[in-house]
Amino acid sequence: MTIEGIDGAGKSTQVEPLAAHLRARGHDVLTTHEPGATLLGCELRRVLLESEVALEPRTELFLFLADRVEHVRRVIAPALAAGTIVLCDRFADSTIAYQGYGRATDLDEVRRWDTASRDGIAPDLTLLLDCPLAVAAPRRRHASDRYQSLDDAFHERVRAGFLALAAAEPRRIRRIDASAPIETVRAEIAAVVDRWLAERVG
Repeated sequence: MTIEGIDGAGKSTQVEPLAAHLRARGHDVLTTHEPGATLLGCELRRVLLESEVALEPRTELFLFLADRVEHVRRVIAPALAAGTIVLCDRFADSTIAYQGYGRATDLDEVRRWDTASRDGIAPDLTLLLDCPLAVAAPRRRHASDRYQSLDDAFHERVRAGFLALAAAEPRRIRRIDASAPIETVRAEIAAVVDRWLAERVG
């Protein structure tokens, strides 16, 4: 499972409550995130989000994908092989939305290299926490990484990318209204996940 959305949508706030919800129902759950969930990933995260060095869009893309290769092989694939539910804060859809739509890198190229980085692993369910920029912007006002400080036009393109992905894959990507209060969002996420799990069992 993955949780996606623009910066300020409240993804990270919802990861642990969802994990606790699943564990309470008897599931083994691993929470993880991109970028930065491995030793190399931590270094790549620093370059991608904190460094003042300007990066070309394609350089940025390949650094994110290098992080994903490490993440998939060292964290995600072993957990899945052990029968654990993996709950990931950002994954492939973020690459397409941010690098493809936000940075205007060729979408076919982004998809091709992203697919190569994942060793055939793809989300079974994606929760898209979506809200207008007017709601998200105040939430990221004090953030310091290079993405959260980009202008509104960039974030609008990213949001449009996420919504386009959701429209193309409505069974996998479930949109959650992230402009609602935190507890309301939490309850909606739990309900969506419970229905999805029931459908799989049925």
